[in-house]
Amino acid sequence: MPHSGQNFVPASNLLPHFEHSFFRRSGLPHSRQNFAPCVTVWGDEHLVFADIRSPGTVANLRRNPAVEVNVVDPILRKGYRFKGTAEILSEGALFQELFDFYRRDPRIHRVVLIKVKEALPLISPAYDQGLTEDQVRARSESWYASLREGNSGETPDD
Repeated sequence: MPHSGQNFVPASNLLPHFEHSFFRRSGLPHSRQNFAPCVTVWGDEHLVFADIRSPGTVANLRRNPAVEVNVVDPILRKGYRFKGTAEILSEGALFQELFDFYRRDPRIHRVVLIKVKEALPLISPAYDQGLTEDQVRARSESWYASLREGNSGETPDD
């Protein structure tokens, strides 16, 4: 898989760490962006998501197949940014294989396969302050605990 930088990690190696943290972004008219969760790793060079309730995202990708997927651990505030090209599938052998992967969910009429062209590390500005992962984790966990208690206040990067 093409990539930038020496910190490259194949997409398939990220799944155990970021399984619930994938977000895809497709461009909307007038430079606005559309974000949605639930992207899955498909081999070392692809990401995939099922179109269940994503008509806006699919319409955007038909106009412009460029896509960016950000994977961020919300506690450590680190992750990866994948950039690539989307292909919308609604028939054929690959569609059927992906449909089977999603357990033949009858709500799925299309899947979007993303060919990853670039993978870059994504790191919170908290690390610019010289904090270690353990310190960022402690700050994040404290902040989330305060939210559960009904408090609002500074974000972990403040």
